[in-house]
Amino acid sequence: MKMPGLRIVAGLLLAALSLATFGATGEPAGTEGRLPGEVQLTREQITDADCLGCHGQKGFGTRSAVDGSWRNLDVDADALHQSVHGEYSCLYCHADIEQLPHRVDLEEVDCVTCHIEQGEGSAPERTPWLQSDSLPIVIQTRQYTHSVHAEKKGAKNNATCADCHTAHYVFPSDDPRSTVHRLNSPETCGKCHEKELEEYRHSIHGASLMTPWKGESATCVDCHSAHRITEVDKLSAHRVIVEECGTCHSREVRSYKATTHGQLAWLGDKEVAQCKDCHDAHNTHRVDDPASLVSEENRLETCRKCHEDAGPEFVKFRAHADIGDFERNPELWWLGTVMVGIIILTLIFFYSHSMLWFWRELKSRPYEWVVVDGKRFRVRAKRIRHHSGKAFRRFSWQWRLNHWALALSVLTLVLTGMVVMFPDTGWATAIIDFLGGPRAFGYIHRTAAVVFLFAVFGHGIAVIWKVSRDKDFDWFGPDSLLPRKKDWEDMKAQFRWFFGKGEPPRFDRWTYWEKFDYWAVYWGAFVIGLSGIILWFSPFFSRFLPGWAFNLATLAHGLEAFLAVMTLFVVHFFNNHFRPSKFPLDRVMFTGRWDLEEFKEERPEHYERLKKSGELDKYIEEPPSK
Repeated sequence: MKMPGLRIVAGLLLAALSLATFGATGEPAGTEGRLPGEVQLTREQITDADCLGCHGQKGFGTRSAVDGSWRNLDVDADALHQSVHGEYSCLYCHADIEQLPHRVDLEEVDCVTCHIEQGEGSAPERTPWLQSDSLPIVIQTRQYTHSVHAEKKGAKNNATCADCHTAHYVFPSDDPRSTVHRLNSPETCGKCHEKELEEYRHSIHGASLMTPWKGESATCVDCHSAHRITEVDKLSAHRVIVEECGTCHSREVRSYKATTHGQLAWLGDKEVAQCKDCHDAHNTHRVDDPASLVSEENRLETCRKCHEDAGPEFVKFRAHADIGDFERNPELWWLGTVMVGIIILTLIFFYSHSMLWFWRELKSRPYEWVVVDGKRFRVRAKRIRHHSGKAFRRFSWQWRLNHWALALSVLTLVLTGMVVMFPDTGWATAIIDFLGGPRAFGYIHRTAAVVFLFAVFGHGIAVIWKVSRDKDFDWFGPDSLLPRKKDWEDMKAQFRWFFGKGEPPRFDRWTYWEKFDYWAVYWGAFVIGLSGIILWFSPFFSRFLPGWAFNLATLAHGLEAFLAVMTLFVVHFFNNHFRPSKFPLDRVMFTGRWDLEEFKEERPEHYERLKKSGELDKYIEEPPSK
């Protein structure tokens, strides 16, 4: 028959003897680090009651052999049994105990191994308050192993599981008894982060949490998350904190991400303003609080931490501008409404134009019968390519070189610009990493911008200089790129042809869609170039421009670039390369030459005009090599 009373008495005697010996020497007793005394129980015989014989006594503990500090080793049995680990025995976690009395130099309990290797079968699930869905605790443990808390500080981790959750009284995070419950987490984190806790207590977040109704204010785990905590200077930490701010301030974070600050910060630029830079990380106050960094009294000084030369008007910058909010941002609302309207109308017209053209050209091709594996199929005939043996020179090498500079710079600007417009996409971050980070990306973008502006306005200057020397040049004649009445007539005839109501128009040197492309480049270069220069040289312009001017510049820059991309890669490419009669590529801009028969077909009026004037022969050349 077992006698639990005697076992408890024996355990107490063993504990008293061990404490006396250990306290006297400061070193583990026994020749093998074991508490003194003969082995009373083997592992198979040990029960929780045996452990509680010592550890169940209030005040049970010892002094550390390292620094002499007192270590409480007592356990509240009732609280332990109510915890998430209450169903497990002591030996389940203290796996290296082989007998009682046990060794003094036991290994630290390894929570991580259990929760990762044995997974959900051994590690119960809990529902963290940060998530609406239940997350397996194994996932949280994996997040911890990659966090700053799991990094070594000497022989120990920066923070172990027990430091935050306690060793024995682990409760679900939504249980008020839990040390990581939202109301308790500041004090738990403050055991190590004392300075941050003191600042937090005086902030709007901390003050709200201490009200009798326990406001829904942010606590430590709201901003830093519970387990995926990284060094604050790492990109992943920036993103996590911004995301977590958005759980409460969703509108502000959404608008922040639409600004240059938010876009570049998300891509990894550590020098641009983030939430903590303007609002302080822990000592956060309401905007109308004089203690706030962004109050009217302090805002300019806060801005000058980055923008040293900012003038008084700079504080009118809308850090959380929402173009849909007319009352707060009337300038942005009007600009956004007008530009979005232009984009919609432009794309509707030219996308319809491209689709009708594609349908009409395809329909114009005759049918032919082809045989495949003995079966006959009726298909549209392939395009007939011209090979007359003669070529018409359409563009000189200077204009082709100019076009190459324009094309390559635009493609570079599109690649780097779209990354900034959509910074929270996987492909954007991959491109940024490939280009060497946000700073290198910025140099590439601005270099391409300089090439683009030189190509556009350099071309314009060259054209003006050339035609100014020709006293007989007709500014609204067939050789001019200025719009004229015939363009309107040609466009109407083209649409009649689309619907089978007439013959295709007879074009001269320049078509109406080519003139649109040409002048669209100048319009885009003006809007994108001016807004880009304002943003590029913001330290200079911030001295005298109101802050909201930078919001307008950012909005105009992005919307005009978006329109350029949507017309360039769809309309322009279709008109010149992707329509059935040109597919897969029109080489004229690369070689500068058209096949003579193709020229006669595409530009009949120009051909007849040159032939009539006797100037055709000076444009005839040998065809380019294939």
